[in-house]
Amino acid sequence: METEDASKFIPYLKAPGVIGCAVTMPYKVAMMSAVDEVTAEAKIIGAINTVFIRKGADGSHRYIGTNTDCIGVRESFLQNFPGVLNHSTGKPGLVIGGGGACRSSIYALWKWLGASKVYLVNRLESEVSDVIQSLKAAGFGGELIHVSSVEMAETLESPALVVGTIPDFPPKEEGEVIARSIVNVFLSRKEKGYVLEMCYHPKPRTEFFEIAAAAGWRVLYGTEAMIYQGVAQQVLWTELPLEKFNLGEVKRLIADIIEKP
Repeated sequence: METEDASKFIPYLKAPGVIGCAVTMPYKVAMMSAVDEVTAEAKIIGAINTVFIRKGADGSHRYIGTNTDCIGVRESFLQNFPGVLNHSTGKPGLVIGGGGACRSSIYALWKWLGASKVYLVNRLESEVSDVIQSLKAAGFGGELIHVSSVEMAETLESPALVVGTIPDFPPKEEGEVIARSIVNVFLSRKEKGYVLEMCYHPKPRTEFFEIAAAAGWRVLYGTEAMIYQGVAQQVLWTELPLEKFNLGEVKRLIADIIEKP
């Protein structure tokens, strides 16, 4: 069932035979209070995109909320770039943006991909402040640095992993232009790394994708994160091992769509 009314949805979620559900905006925060338990990563990120069910000690169903978006980021890098941890561990990561995908990306870089610290670049300082404050309040233990100017970027160590989480619009406002210039400082350096461009709508090959690729970075489409977060949901719902899912076929189908002119 698909609905925009969260209150009407709960009875369907708890009906016999239901194994869980996906949660989309704008309910990723509100649904946290509707489940029995929230996983550690979802608490820190501050949102859930998945509800799955497990039996409690008394045999009753427990409805657990989690966030697989961060798994999508993690697996995009790990599955496509074997040995990436040798390159990323102990080095900074960079996240561009200030929304929900930004928080999931920060968590993945810090928790699983070895980032020594995470740089944040965004058009609005207020959004970055909100991200930092909410993550810290929820127990995030990593170092977050708001890179607010080109001059500041020029003094910082190069990131090994970059995640773009903003829409594919040319920069127009002052904050957008400054943010793009800051990112270009990092991309133009001799040291190159890996980029995940989360935006894939309306087209996966975004302006940022092209800029990063032209600068010599290895760039992934955002559809990779979409695939792996979806597979993580399926594993949680069905309790089947990853090997049961035909990722190769899914990737081929999506690649065919991307490559169409």
